[in-house]
Amino acid sequence: MCGIIGYIGEESAAPILIKGLKRLEYRGYDSAGIAVLDDNRIKVEKYKGRLQILDDKTKGGESLAGKVGIAHTRWATHGKPSDENSHPHVSASKKFAVVHNGIIENYMNIKNFLVSKGYEFASETDTEVIAHLIDYHYKDNFLDAVIEAAKELSGSYALGLVSSAHPDEIIAVKHSSPLIIGMAETGVFMASDITAFLNHTRDVYRLADGEIAVCRRDGIKFYDMDKNAVEKTQEKITWDVQAAEKGGYEHFMLKEIMEEPEALNATISPRLGTDGNIVLDGVRITREELEKVRQINIVACGSAYHAGIVGKTVIERLTGIPVIVDIASEFRYSYPIINKDSLVIIISQSGETADTLAAVREAKARGARVLSIVNVVGSSIATESHDVLYTWAGPEISVATTKGYSTQLAMLYIVAAYIAQTLELTDAYKLRGIIRALNTLPSLVEKILKSTETIEEVSKKYSHVEHAYFIGRNIDYAVSLEASLKLKEISYIHSEAYAAGELKHGTISLIEDQTFVVALCCCDRLLEKTMSNIKEVKARGASVLALTIEGNTGMEKDADHVIYIPETHELLMPSLEVVPMQLLGYYMAKARGCDIDKPRNLAKSVTVE
Repeated sequence: MCGIIGYIGEESAAPILIKGLKRLEYRGYDSAGIAVLDDNRIKVEKYKGRLQILDDKTKGGESLAGKVGIAHTRWATHGKPSDENSHPHVSASKKFAVVHNGIIENYMNIKNFLVSKGYEFASETDTEVIAHLIDYHYKDNFLDAVIEAAKELSGSYALGLVSSAHPDEIIAVKHSSPLIIGMAETGVFMASDITAFLNHTRDVYRLADGEIAVCRRDGIKFYDMDKNAVEKTQEKITWDVQAAEKGGYEHFMLKEIMEEPEALNATISPRLGTDGNIVLDGVRITREELEKVRQINIVACGSAYHAGIVGKTVIERLTGIPVIVDIASEFRYSYPIINKDSLVIIISQSGETADTLAAVREAKARGARVLSIVNVVGSSIATESHDVLYTWAGPEISVATTKGYSTQLAMLYIVAAYIAQTLELTDAYKLRGIIRALNTLPSLVEKILKSTETIEEVSKKYSHVEHAYFIGRNIDYAVSLEASLKLKEISYIHSEAYAAGELKHGTISLIEDQTFVVALCCCDRLLEKTMSNIKEVKARGASVLALTIEGNTGMEKDADHVIYIPETHELLMPSLEVVPMQLLGYYMAKARGCDIDKPRNLAKSVTVE
């Protein structure tokens, strides 16, 4: 997501900070800014657009004097990309400046409180409340004010803070977003990513959640949220810069798979109210308008389309409202039967997909309500939709989407639950159970990612195959579509997905000795039927990898290899199933020596028809 760097030391801060931001550009951003302390005043420069604008305006930082500063590249979450919404944000008193990575879930409550106390806001962001809240709590002690403010924040945050009243220190705070402190001969660094300062030092401290670092020119002191001193062990980094950009992973795709728990938490957590209900602040559609909806159309391309097929099952099961899933490139040419009683859900990671944007315009022209699920704030699809929900997955560098798809799934669960909750279409006890299960998805995905040895071994064994088939029933089939796409797009293995019951209608003629078949078997009520399909392909010589729920050990007598995943609510299983399938595609492509992050002939965002 956003990039943070701070420096306090013997050298001019601004040139160091801007060079550090350049090393964070790979993360993706839409604006950049810097705050430097000079003569006990905070000087701020921040601009929408590429970092080069900030670089040019400050002459590479040379126009900003001062040896203490913080800087930021922003990936918009709250508020469109603009100069005003860019970081750093400064308190009304001009005493405090803050850069922030993460999401403050209760920012509206804090903002309303601060407004009642006379504070005025200059941006649409959640971050600005932090600067004003610290100002509100400040009574001559910078650290105390930061601690008091941090205790009131809900959500995820990595913070870098400076104060004109305390020009000899930078304070860093971490909760659920990465933050690293570096100790160099010429001063102290703080950053969201080691890359930012790796050319200055390899001696680092990693902050844990709830920890605070007070950085001065001559050293660092660490505290917890009760202001108790914390002892930290210094670590020596051995990665090169390229590896550091990838967090030590060999490829961005693997890094982004490993980021899925954090991304899911960013998507889910802000939408769960304290009363156990779903809260969608950005959606203006009323209960009365939802009551008029007779049909829902989900429109998307590629992986987003596959997420939509999962969404169809979940929405229909929870609401009883019929759902049609359309490929965006076909939607406007198919004379879609939609009108003022239709809700059209648009899904796009970039928010700029040309075919999907055309579908938005077609749906609006026919009188439908358009709700978009996108990742990029201020994108064309977000701007042109009636309502927009941001996944907040952060930027994806690898062309093959992983955390983007997973957060789209999560958002579709949330939309389904919200409609069911608003219209009271699902038993309240049952709905609360689904919402509780939704809240556990990040930790369950994290559990899967801690044990990937079987997937890697199977991938190596079958990396030589030229054809692969994925089978499943019901919601398992929906996931198999995405699993098949992941394999083919990065390994170049011909791969197809089929509803398992359709094998006998033609596809089984392709199964022969050593054909590689992946069977998704996580829909418990159809488990026996899928096992019968496994026996059918085994009888014709296929090698079968089965994916199933922990405890289904009977699968081992029929399949050649079995991958187990934790159990959750049946409708949420796709979020767990897809992770091993993403890893399968990754490891098979790696074993074949493919260019994983940049597969041939593919682009990250398809902005032409």
